[in-house]
Amino acid sequence: MFALVTGASSGIGLEYAKALAEKGYDMLIVSNQEKEIQETAARLSEQFHVSVWPLYMNLAEENAAQRLWQYTHDHNFMVDLLVNNAGVFFFNELTNTDSNRIALMLDLHVRTLTLMCRLFAEDMKKRGSGRIINMSSMSAWMAMPGISTYNATKAYILNLSRSLWYELKPYGVTVTAICPGAVDTGLYGLSDYWRRVAVALGVSMKPQRLVQIALEKSEKGKKQVMPGWINHLFLPLLKHLPDWVVYAVIKRIRQFQK
Repeated sequence: MFALVTGASSGIGLEYAKALAEKGYDMLIVSNQEKEIQETAARLSEQFHVSVWPLYMNLAEENAAQRLWQYTHDHNFMVDLLVNNAGVFFFNELTNTDSNRIALMLDLHVRTLTLMCRLFAEDMKKRGSGRIINMSSMSAWMAMPGISTYNATKAYILNLSRSLWYELKPYGVTVTAICPGAVDTGLYGLSDYWRRVAVALGVSMKPQRLVQIALEKSEKGKKQVMPGWINHLFLPLLKHLPDWVVYAVIKRIRQFQK
């Protein structure tokens, strides 16, 4: 089996690469961190005795999806599992955010991911088998000031994935949207102390556990997954928070960041 994992040099993407290597997958791992992705490939190959090819690429560039798809064809890589994990996060009001950062998020979360699904799903459809995992977020159901672009792109990913599931399932291909709440990585800019507190309270999930659940549900062909019982408990409440509560949360959230 062969997997393609984007954003695989750190965080959740690195955990996907580790878990798949442990399962015996050969893989192509992609990142915009050149040194880190090369070191990751060498380490996984040595530890798990699988073939891991590193590729340094900026997936936010205009033709990134096409170039990556062509790369797999040039090297005769038949992708059985595509993990669209690469992403960015920032907390800031839209009007206070540099337009280039907004464009970066839109390019990475929307354009490249969509075209990756388009190109690799066509190959899978022709073969009659394959799986795609797209990383969405629990925030796809929420309106939260400060992460408006992030929320919107994650909602896009969720709805795209659900629609593709119906389009591709008759051809033996499944698409699973993973919608975690907070995950214990450096993505959110929390201090080490508050990261430990969040994990202890069950508000945040270790990335290893998230990846384990994601792979299990993908293997079962699920359309969407929101790991963590506490997220299922809180989501209906979060969707209907009074405005004054939302404003109070925004005022305090910065104190928990580094």
